[in-house]
Amino acid sequence: MINKKYTLGSWITIGHQSIVEVMADSGFDWLCIDIEHTVIDFLEVQQLISTIAYKGLKSYVRVGGNDEIIIKRVLDAGANGIIVPLIKNKSECEKAISYSLYPPLGKRGVNSLSRAQKYGFGFDEYLDRVNTDTEIIAQIEHIDAINDLHNILETKNLTGTIIGPYDLSASMGLPGDYDNPRVKEAINKYEEISDQYNLLKGYHIIKPDANLVKEKINKGYNFIAFSWDTYFIGNACRQEIKKL
Repeated sequence: MINKKYTLGSWITIGHQSIVEVMADSGFDWLCIDIEHTVIDFLEVQQLISTIAYKGLKSYVRVGGNDEIIIKRVLDAGANGIIVPLIKNKSECEKAISYSLYPPLGKRGVNSLSRAQKYGFGFDEYLDRVNTDTEIIAQIEHIDAINDLHNILETKNLTGTIIGPYDLSASMGLPGDYDNPRVKEAINKYEEISDQYNLLKGYHIIKPDANLVKEKINKGYNFIAFSWDTYFIGNACRQEIKKL
């Protein structure tokens, strides 16, 4: 984290460097490339990570699943960290961490040939920092995760968590119904438990509305994802067309 009480990022769903450049110049602290729900491929991931790094921002990849090969490939491409979807319990969290870190802390294959290791010319430097600098964020988007949150947050080498409001509400049979008392209760439970741990507490705000960001800051969230590329574009277009 940078030296302030929260960091603000956004989601990249369009696999083009121009989108990253525009977003990076807008004032975000980090950008997350989504390869769970998009058609962005691994070559594009590396190009986007390179662009994010060039712009001086931190890069995350929301991987397609808690998969050893996917996690290894995006970290070798140079991502600063990963966001792992649908973590439901401590055991799944431990797997994600083991896939991300080199032995003895994990079981990630030790590679010296990829971008993260400067194609072999920066391997020793990478080896010195990989197990301390790699950030692992568990996405809390199922009611099972809320019910096992204490155990998840006690997982060694976890950097933090982030709420996925869409899937969390869907796991309760209430997709998109954020005002439902049950969904609100689940999110309140996440906040109360997370505040007991010195880890990142995150939320993905869907609508590009700064007031919603301020609400989360006031609730102590320190890892805030603010909407995503296509929503920002579409929202701006619709607002201006509506004025016309």
